[in-house]
Order: sequence, then C-alpha cells, then structure tokens
Amino acid sequence: MTSPSPILSSPIAKGIACRCPRCGRGRLFRGLLTINDSCSACGFDLKAADSGDGPAVFIIMILGAIVAPLAIWLEFAQEPPIWVHILIWPLVVGGGAIGLLRPMKGVLIALQFHHRASEHRVGDDRIGDSGPHTD
Repeated sequence: MTSPSPILSSPIAKGIACRCPRCGRGRLFRGLLTINDSCSACGFDLKAADSGDGPAVFIIMILGAIVAPLAIWLEFAQEPPIWVHILIWPLVVGGGAIGLLRPMKGVLIALQFHHRASEHRVGDDRIGDSGPHTD
C-alpha cells in the first residue's frame, strides 16, 4: 500500500517536485516534458499551462555561469589537449540542460499559477484592460 504524496505548499517546491501547481499532489508531466491535461488528484485543468521558452533561457544562464569558469579553470590549471574539452563540455552542458529542464519548467508553471499570470489577449478583460486609452 502506498502512502499519499505530501502536500507541498511552496510553488518552488511544487515545481521542483513536478507536481500540480494547485494541490501539490498530482503529477505535472506525463512524459519528459509533456504536461498532463489535468491533475489526477484534484482535476485541475493543466491544458493552458505553458512556460514558453523561459526554462531554456534560465538554464542557459545557469549552465553558462557554471561551465564557463570551469572550462577556463581546467584550461589554465591543467592545460589539457583540445579533445578533452570537446569530450567533456558537451556532455556536461547536454546532461545539465536535460536534467534541469523538467524541474525548471515545473517551477515556472507553478509560479504562473501562484501569481495568477495569464496571457493578454485583445479584448480580454481578465487583466483589467478597459479598452483603448485616450489622452
């Protein structure tokens, strides 16, 4: 018998755990990066959840800040042949990107839900747009 998942309260914790942004119990993903249509625990509709390119941008910045100094340090401290760099860094960057993409996407979706963010559409009154502004 399996125990129920703990309820997560922080949007960051929900995102890192890849859980539903509303209840913190249901799984957010059904594949590597495919978002479920709805939460299996609370039924929350996840079809509109979209993090866009945000996770990839953050991951590029994080990995760049880590890998670039490491590559420079390795070059000056050990002076390895170029094939060592060609072998090591694509694996580190590729593995890091794949490993971080899912939790980062979960965090951004959870933060969107937490802050009630939505896309602005023309004629959409949800964000307080009262129509054209005249001066």
